[in-house]
Amino acid sequence: MIYIEASTFLCMPLNGNSSGSRPRRWWVGAIAIVAAVILLAAFITHRDDAIAVKTATVERSTIRSVIATNGKIEPINNFEAHAPIPAKIDRVLVREGEAVKKGQLLIVLDDANVRALAAQAQTDVKTARAQMSAAERGGTQDEVLSLDAQLIKARTDRDSAQHNLDALNKLQQQGAATEGEVRAAQDALATADAQLKYLQQKQIKRYSPAELSRFEAQQESAEAGYKAQEDVLAQTNVRAPFDGIVYSLPVKQGGFVGGGELLLQLADLRKVLVRAFIDEPDVGRLAPADPIDVTWDAVPGRVWNATVTSVPSTVKLHGTRNVGEITSIVDNKDLKLLPNINVGVTIVVAEHDNVLVLPREAVRRDDSKPYVLQVIGHELKRREVETSLSSLTQVEITSGLSHKDVVAISAWNGKPIGDRTQVKF
Repeated sequence: MIYIEASTFLCMPLNGNSSGSRPRRWWVGAIAIVAAVILLAAFITHRDDAIAVKTATVERSTIRSVIATNGKIEPINNFEAHAPIPAKIDRVLVREGEAVKKGQLLIVLDDANVRALAAQAQTDVKTARAQMSAAERGGTQDEVLSLDAQLIKARTDRDSAQHNLDALNKLQQQGAATEGEVRAAQDALATADAQLKYLQQKQIKRYSPAELSRFEAQQESAEAGYKAQEDVLAQTNVRAPFDGIVYSLPVKQGGFVGGGELLLQLADLRKVLVRAFIDEPDVGRLAPADPIDVTWDAVPGRVWNATVTSVPSTVKLHGTRNVGEITSIVDNKDLKLLPNINVGVTIVVAEHDNVLVLPREAVRRDDSKPYVLQVIGHELKRREVETSLSSLTQVEITSGLSHKDVVAISAWNGKPIGDRTQVKF
């Protein structure tokens, strides 16, 4: 500041004359010049104290609250063919990425060993069925014929013993036969009768229930073994179960595969499933039908739109993260999205249209209460505000500011700013 005492001017002679209108006018002009110098100095000093700040203007816009994460593409209708047994790859009739039709033959394995095993299993089935049939009839045909012959002889022996006993009884009454001879004839009849009954019982129930159950089990086991071999034989010819695309073909013609080894993967890729991994703190914000944007770095600028079809039912460890998994069905008619690729997923959990918004960095917090530093002329004024949705870059303002209000974000030189700070632009 510049200070000049007014007495200096009052005491100065004006052309040697201390009075008169002309000297007085000169004196008034001098005072005006000094006042202007003082005001200019004050303005310069005040301007040098002001802080240059970055500002933002309250605008009307659409704001979306989103969860950004990663996900993986999976086929919905998927088919995997595995080698049923260790075998040589006889023929490979498709290429990876090729579209195929339902029922089309894709891969043929060498089935010589399987056919031999199937033939043996078929023989085992016939043997078991024959045994079961024989058991139900009481034995084989030779056994049945032999038993019939034994029954005929047993009946003849029983009848002969009966006639012999009857004759001895008559002779005993006449005194021509002894008591011992009669008892011997009675014993012979009892033996012949017992033999006949045994053979008759054998004809009706030759096998015990346990034996019949064993024969039945043997038949069932043989039939199951044959069916298993037939299934294996069928799997040596790999056919497409539906229209789709062969997206994985890890084998080559002439190669050898072990039992259970993957032969190919086939899927209908016109619709795919995206599985996204949501960090635990955000799981509670999700709801079915939330909009989803899917992106893939390999196709820059392309966005696939979908909605949430399932929300997490549990939280589990995924790498080093505790996550819940959501799924969504995505239209993929141009077949750009491939199984097993990693994609970016953005889930819109809320959206407000035509609302007041500010950059996130313009909103400050004091004891958890949000406020801004509004620019009023060349001075900052603290204004408490209420907020709603927030995105990665913006915050919705519901009260405390109006459209086109200007607020300070920060000082260009990094100095702290606050209420009543003098600013410049």
